[in-house]
Amino acid sequence: MEFDQAELERTASSYFGWEEFRPGQLEAVRAALQGRDVLAVMPTGHGKSAIYQLAAVQLEGPAVVVSPLIALQNDQMQDLNALGEKTRAVAINSTSSEREQEENWELLDTGQVKFLFLTPEQLAKDEVASRVAQAGPALLVIDEAHCISSWGHDFRPDYLRLDTVREALGGPTIVALTATASSPVRDEIIERLKLKEPLVLAEGFDRPNLELSVQRHEAESRKQQAVLDQVTELPKPGLLYVSTRKSTEEYAAALVERGIRALPYHAGLAVRNRERAHEDFLAGNTDVVVATTAFGMGIDKPDVRFVVHADIPDSLDSYYQEIGRGGRDGERTDVVLHYRSEDVGLRTFFGTRHARPEDLRTVLAALNNCDKPMSLKDLKAAVKLSARAVTSTVNLLEGAGVLGVSRKGVRPYKRFDVEQGVQRAVDEAEARVRMEHSRIEMMRGYAETDGCRRDYLLRYFGESLPEPCGSCDNCRSGRTATSADGEDGGFPVQSGVRHREWGPGVVMSHEGDHMVVLFEQEGYKTLSRSAVIEHDLLTTVAASA
Repeated sequence: MEFDQAELERTASSYFGWEEFRPGQLEAVRAALQGRDVLAVMPTGHGKSAIYQLAAVQLEGPAVVVSPLIALQNDQMQDLNALGEKTRAVAINSTSSEREQEENWELLDTGQVKFLFLTPEQLAKDEVASRVAQAGPALLVIDEAHCISSWGHDFRPDYLRLDTVREALGGPTIVALTATASSPVRDEIIERLKLKEPLVLAEGFDRPNLELSVQRHEAESRKQQAVLDQVTELPKPGLLYVSTRKSTEEYAAALVERGIRALPYHAGLAVRNRERAHEDFLAGNTDVVVATTAFGMGIDKPDVRFVVHADIPDSLDSYYQEIGRGGRDGERTDVVLHYRSEDVGLRTFFGTRHARPEDLRTVLAALNNCDKPMSLKDLKAAVKLSARAVTSTVNLLEGAGVLGVSRKGVRPYKRFDVEQGVQRAVDEAEARVRMEHSRIEMMRGYAETDGCRRDYLLRYFGESLPEPCGSCDNCRSGRTATSADGEDGGFPVQSGVRHREWGPGVVMSHEGDHMVVLFEQEGYKTLSRSAVIEHDLLTTVAASA
């Protein structure tokens, strides 16, 4: 299907009031209209939603939008419904009454719905997928697509079933959207969703209005005091991220004692308390939300004036996602990481998730004793493991290529016996542990670099600056070099390489004599370029797709 740019511009203006396209939007819309899958990696506020919305109104049939948060669905629905009947949007989820759900199904059946919002849990149900398929959806939109990646910081197992859902819906074009995805996350999104020669866009990672800085500390008590002093003085509203649920409560209470309107937020709070924190923050009734990583996905508040981290995050992916909630109005925003080198060891220890061979054997034995695919529900009933343990074990076995998951259920591949399957899964888990550790080390590198912090962050996502930003703490102090670029020694960024011990990888960045390489099985490694050349440690190979 072909549409010229003038027609798309008229549609964008008449339907949505958009007067111009942002970088990457037009290219993505045209690809979706031509039936080509799209993966758009763009910061919040850059216009990811506009891609599927503009494409959908040009196509016959509804767009099915998979989103993990009901609050986010409601916000997007309200915006679309405010535009008129031609962009009518409904949601079918656990918060709707049976009557409301049936009314929405009838609207979909009669062709009166252009956008249908579902959680991945809902769409995983056979009866839901079958009824949606009858409406002939033109697009399957996967919002927060990084949730499908086991390397990602918001991994959600229900996203793993979306590739089979596509088949059940009749094979609609997929538009996958995320605000943050480094190279391994992008690759896994493409693989997990089985995207077909997708258009991959990564746009607009640089946020010049975010003032990046790191404050280093020796003692935990002094760090806590510094965090409280800083948050008290900074312009409000703002976000304070911490690593534990207990810390959210403690910091929030300490801020309240100082006269700051602060609320804690973590996944263990009652739903009504989490909703209150969201609503009060958006309405301006709360100055500071003290949160774990559970807070923020889908929150679109333009005037967040600071994002402070009291603890080091588990990766630059997480960090970028969280700091991206600040300064969406384009105004100056303070982004501060409070850092103790000892915190890296704690993060590594608590973030390590090794495989449990006994769980792997139990699940594989149960599957091998069944002569047909077994549903996850039946599998959970057949083994003496928690539902969470069964789900994580199945995901690990699937990732290791030991079993397949389809709408009919779970079935192991016959080419592996139980012990072979267990070993493959253990090897896969250990590779993931190495990757997780390397991502934490990249976070350490950001905290400890003497170079431009903005350039360091951008290089992680495949972009770079032509020169130091001039506004991060290192640039302001004069510590950065006059150029952010280093010599590449014949190993340019994004080139494919092979290490004699660690196997294939991709060059991610250069800084001084250091080069960072992302290896498929080892994760991120920082190498001395001079040592690499002297000892012939790397060979150049064809760049990975």
